[in-house]
Amino acid sequence: MDQPDPRTADLGFARVDLDRAARTGDPEVVYGAGKTPDEVVAILRTLHEKHPERAVLATRVAPDALAAVSETLPAATVDHVARAVTLGPLPQARGTVAIVSAGTSDAPVAAEAALTVRVHGAEVDRIADVGVAGLHRLLGVRDRLAAADCLVVVAGMEGALPSVVGGLTGVPIVAVPTSVGYGASLGGVAALLAMLNSCAPGVTVVNIDNGYGAGVHAARVARQSVPR
Repeated sequence: MDQPDPRTADLGFARVDLDRAARTGDPEVVYGAGKTPDEVVAILRTLHEKHPERAVLATRVAPDALAAVSETLPAATVDHVARAVTLGPLPQARGTVAIVSAGTSDAPVAAEAALTVRVHGAEVDRIADVGVAGLHRLLGVRDRLAAADCLVVVAGMEGALPSVVGGLTGVPIVAVPTSVGYGASLGGVAALLAMLNSCAPGVTVVNIDNGYGAGVHAARVARQSVPR
């Protein structure tokens, strides 16, 4: 008879990865989209029971699932802006990631990136509402851009902000296009293509609205920038 794999937990509806930290050094993560409230709660509980010493993160959690987590897992912290949940202690931070967002409409993606960075072991500096429509606001925070170990730059519309930031600093940049904008923004495709075609060197681009992916990459860069 086959022995159960200790690296996973079979919940019937999902096989939960229990071994991520051993492989990558990153915490356990749940992608909440498409999961029922009971499924989100069950996965979070399972991961927390296996690894109570570190935070578990659930992203893209629907409102009904956020409510269920709040009621069923009172120790969890719910971030309604990021549409995310953490359960367990956050790690000691090494390095700093500045989360730079163009406008208030980009806040959900920026918040997801910020929470991801913190759960993945780096400090966060939030720099909000510094889009290219008012360049003086961005120029006023150049010292904070330069002080970070990595930058996550979040923008919708025409997606110009990462190129501008890339021309102001040599800090590594992860650009995040958002689905914010009018019709010709094509749900973030215009911003994505603009960022991919940036003439500023050193700009890495993730998928539309992917604050989580940007946060993981940036946290890894920041952690590597600081000696253990």
